[in-house]
Amino acid sequence: MRSPQSAPGEGEASAAWELLLPAASAPARTRGRSLQAALREAVRSGRLAPGTRLPSSRDLAADLGVSRGLVTEAYEQLTAEGYLRSGRGAGTWVGAAVRAAQPRAHDLAPRSPGSRADFVPGTPDPALFPRAAWAAAHRGVLAELPHQELGYPDPRGLPRLRTALAELLARRRGVVADPERIVVVSGVTQATTLLGFALHARGMTTVGVENPGSPQHDALYGAAGVTAVPLPVDEEGVTPKSLWASGVRAVVTTPAHQFPTGIAYSARRRAALLDWARSVDGIVLEDDYDGDFRYDRAPVGALQGLDPDHVAYTGSVSKSLAPGLRLGWLLVPESWAQEIVERKRAMDLGHPALDQALFARFLERGDYDRQLRRCQRAYRERRDALVAALDTHFPGAQVSGIAAGLHVIVTLPARSGPEERFLARVAAAGVAVRPLSAYRHPGTGSGETERIRLVLGYAHVSPARIAEGVRLMAEAAAG
Repeated sequence: MRSPQSAPGEGEASAAWELLLPAASAPARTRGRSLQAALREAVRSGRLAPGTRLPSSRDLAADLGVSRGLVTEAYEQLTAEGYLRSGRGAGTWVGAAVRAAQPRAHDLAPRSPGSRADFVPGTPDPALFPRAAWAAAHRGVLAELPHQELGYPDPRGLPRLRTALAELLARRRGVVADPERIVVVSGVTQATTLLGFALHARGMTTVGVENPGSPQHDALYGAAGVTAVPLPVDEEGVTPKSLWASGVRAVVTTPAHQFPTGIAYSARRRAALLDWARSVDGIVLEDDYDGDFRYDRAPVGALQGLDPDHVAYTGSVSKSLAPGLRLGWLLVPESWAQEIVERKRAMDLGHPALDQALFARFLERGDYDRQLRRCQRAYRERRDALVAALDTHFPGAQVSGIAAGLHVIVTLPARSGPEERFLARVAAAGVAVRPLSAYRHPGTGSGETERIRLVLGYAHVSPARIAEGVRLMAEAAAG
């Protein structure tokens, strides 16, 4: 095979022509495209360096055993794309502005740091995802979905899914669920964003948030121009005194299983919260993030069922199926529905239709109920394993909060030492944990006693790994 007619980079260029041989052997109908792709990749990868002169189309065609027309077409196409440059009577060259290599994409998804035991809360077990049932639902949807449903969807969501969700939420969570007021969203995060913009448009530039609570609220509501105002949580829920004194007309709550303290709002506190909303013409934003998972009794019903005109209700499949599905729902009061729907339309024109149809079928056939029962059994077993391990390795530790959800609050014995030193030792032992103090709003004080309080997630950890992790944590604390 001839080398290119250029001294600089001659060895590298000669080797680059070897990359074109498989393309030259491709079937006749795809040979031209294959040759262009191979030549393009040789330039992108740097095998043909910027400034390298290419052989004439006649010579390269002879070397590769292809027609001269294929080579000429490849040169013309890559010249048009900017990979090559040419001049009359001057030959063809690799463009000087072509990058030697394409940058590799980086993964910004939150990942486990590779700890020996990871008790960071908020993560379900992705291994429990029902792959076989999901695949069967996918095949069924592809076979039956009308062509027109692959067009732009109703921004609220497919009627079939909204109907199925209304039945599910009414049956399992006691929600007053009108399908016309359900909006299918990309998880609770998008629901929060939609509500934030709607609040701002109504002149509500502050929103009350639980303290301690989710650390994401500041950023999510802040992006919509709404300031999060921390409100203290006691053993019954957000304190009414702080709520009235704050001057807010909207408050975010997790009443079925408060995150992260693990309490369930008392009936008295629920009533007080709704009385406040009616009095100030306000709204309660209810995040039912893990309301299906209660292990000692039937789950407490959703707050929305008591006053659907003053509660916006949101949930998702992130804890029951997988966070990566980005699939959730938002049920809003009638007076808010049109505004929320228009904002959803402007944001993304609606959730992907195929995903919606798949989940609707999953609900209709009972697969979602079966998945919830499966998760309930697994997560209860893991909670029991965590409580038993704490009892063994941390005698005197106190587990608080209701038996529900995907995490527990544990107050360690006094001998565990100062929190900062304890956390440093545990991290050095390869155990990832979060203290309750990490979920308090900045600048509001810890409100903690001298004893260490941890928020331990267990749903994504096997019982054996739970026992090992607690043992390592105890050894680190003692050392």
